[in-house]
Amino acid sequence: MNHVALELIQLGAVFFTLGLLGRVAQRIGMSPIPLYLLGGLAFGNGGLVELDGIEGFSPIASEVGVVLLLLLLGLEYSASELVSGLKRSWMAGVLDVVLNAAPGVAVALYVGWGVVGAVVMGGVTYISSSGIIAKVLTDLGRLGNRETPVVLSILVFEDLVMALYLPILTTILAGVSLLGGLTTVGVSLAVISVVLLVALRWGRYVSALVDSPDREVFLLKVLGLALLVAGFAAALQVSAAVGAFLLGIAISGSTAHNATRLLEPLRDLFAAVFFVAFGLNTDPATIPPVLGWALVLAVSTTLTKLATGWWAARRQDIGRLGRARAGAALVARGEFSIVIAGLAVASGAVPGQLAALATAYVLLMAVAGPIAARVVEPVARWRPFAGRTANPAAAD
Repeated sequence: MNHVALELIQLGAVFFTLGLLGRVAQRIGMSPIPLYLLGGLAFGNGGLVELDGIEGFSPIASEVGVVLLLLLLGLEYSASELVSGLKRSWMAGVLDVVLNAAPGVAVALYVGWGVVGAVVMGGVTYISSSGIIAKVLTDLGRLGNRETPVVLSILVFEDLVMALYLPILTTILAGVSLLGGLTTVGVSLAVISVVLLVALRWGRYVSALVDSPDREVFLLKVLGLALLVAGFAAALQVSAAVGAFLLGIAISGSTAHNATRLLEPLRDLFAAVFFVAFGLNTDPATIPPVLGWALVLAVSTTLTKLATGWWAARRQDIGRLGRARAGAALVARGEFSIVIAGLAVASGAVPGQLAALATAYVLLMAVAGPIAARVVEPVARWRPFAGRTANPAAAD
């Protein structure tokens, strides 16, 4: 069988299997991310059936998946929303960083992965999954709840932290000198500041540049500009993902809404390939030795996210039940934890066990997050907790 035929057969099998896994995830009411990772583990290095015919497609498709994930995340916010969210939630955001990065840093240092591994694992355990959280809040009908703006503000802060963290991580993974690292961070800060300024004052011109009444033209312009910006950002060592995120922020109004609708299917397709490719490059045999640490991180970071949401909601005078819902909503980890681990593993600067730990951790947290969001309300209403509230109306 010639190579092209083999690639097409294997690629078709991968896409069809992803569709089946996505359908299963819908039926049981969970995120498809864990199933995509398991699919990659099953058909990758050391899996049940090893696929070797798609190695030419999966790397670039994975990169496009990361670009689209961050582009659509940026499209969800306007520059003014980011600035106001930062002002409103910066204290809770700082607490979020400290509490949730610390377990990952501690485990990485304890097992001997050094400073680089600690920086990577700190990011893996810190960042919540915006995609999973948004879906859970929608499914549970909690978008109008009092605590939901608190949750969204923390997610906005996390996204801004990622815009600073990813360039720093890229610099550390590249092993550049201290002066080079400081230069890269300075360039990143300057680029982020300039983009936010442009988005605030002249965002309508960026939107006009990509807008078009023709869907085909619109798609080509948005996708082309996103890849261009991501490529130039990567060349400046700012991170392709950050470049795409900043472009998304600069596009606003109806243009952003239309771009989101148009790009969502592409995002879902290439993001799925990204998760599968990450699983393909992770040997399942490396997971059992780190499963204990994954459980330790899962328990500890569930508690720290609960504490973060509780504290942030309490500052807004939200009752006990709303505080509990806010904390539980933040538990899920997913796409961005894998993005961080994928960057680290691809650089070769961290041991392969880190990919296994990140995979096991995300598998646990992507499942635990939606479950925690669903069960927290019955638990919080349980009499021993509800009885401590003097005013029952304040519980919401």
